[in-house]
Amino acid sequence: MSLSSTSLKLLLLGGLVLLAGCERPSPDSIQRGYRGTGMLQVYNPRLVEAINAKNLLPDAIPAADASGPRASQAFQNVKVLGDVSVAEFTRLMTAITAWVSPVEGCAYCHDLQNFADDKMYTKVVSRRMLEMTRHINSDWTTHVAATGVTCFTCHRGQPVPSNIWFKEPPQANGSNFIGDNAGQNTASMTVALMATPTDPFTPFLLESKNIRVYSTTALPDRTNRSSLKQTEYTYSLMTHMSSALNVNCTYCHNTRSFGDWADNPPQRAVAWHGIRMARDLNVAYLEPLKTAFPANRLGPTGDSPKVNCTTCHQGVYKPLHGTPFIKDYPELVGPRPAAVTTVAAK
Repeated sequence: MSLSSTSLKLLLLGGLVLLAGCERPSPDSIQRGYRGTGMLQVYNPRLVEAINAKNLLPDAIPAADASGPRASQAFQNVKVLGDVSVAEFTRLMTAITAWVSPVEGCAYCHDLQNFADDKMYTKVVSRRMLEMTRHINSDWTTHVAATGVTCFTCHRGQPVPSNIWFKEPPQANGSNFIGDNAGQNTASMTVALMATPTDPFTPFLLESKNIRVYSTTALPDRTNRSSLKQTEYTYSLMTHMSSALNVNCTYCHNTRSFGDWADNPPQRAVAWHGIRMARDLNVAYLEPLKTAFPANRLGPTGDSPKVNCTTCHQGVYKPLHGTPFIKDYPELVGPRPAAVTTVAAK
């Protein structure tokens, strides 16, 4: 084989290797900021099509009569939805079964011989999740707005949501002098295979460590004592958010000035509230449930499953493309006002 022929084959092989890194088809770009500032979102139509298929909203069950006896009057041991009518309660239970346990049915949470019994842990957990859902829709409109969330937002037809997280166990050390990997340098999709820490959730979505590491001045400022390690944790969280919403950094940030909120898109403020909402849910609702879960539902350190951005968003910047699903289920917004009994005039 001649030298020129070998060189040509190597050149062609090198070209194929380079092309292997290209996406198909050509990505689309959408301008989201002032022209010339690089405020763009880049999407691959092929991947968007697959993501859209996962974010289809189920049809709502026709509305039920809100009048009549309350569920707490007709059924025993109704501690959360006792304020809704019997018809609304039955409709919502039917919907929850389709959202969470379409295969297992009512038996996933209830003893079919005694629906009032609380011996199944799934019933205890689901009751608390109903309280959490109402809390989100009533008290976290700064993030979910009027769109709200339902059980389907996280569960998508599965008893256990696909996107939950647990604390990572500490690395086992053979000898103290060897050290450890400091929670990073491990191939993990959580941080898009970067070398940054793979658990940014514990410090930011369970604890309230400071996320901001960016200086507000052009030159070094002695008031900013953030370390490289802190910065890596922040980048891990930002990478997670970018992947969870399938957006670039410029969806929430004007990269010309991270420190100046006035120059950043309004989505940054929505995300700020979302971080605090996730932390609130993990601390107040999910972590305390570890005493209710069986061992097989707990993480490697014995903690309960918790939420992050992917739990709801699942690849779109608005869960289920922002379709206002909650309007069809006002029972999940908050406690309903007491039914008014009309007395006919004599």
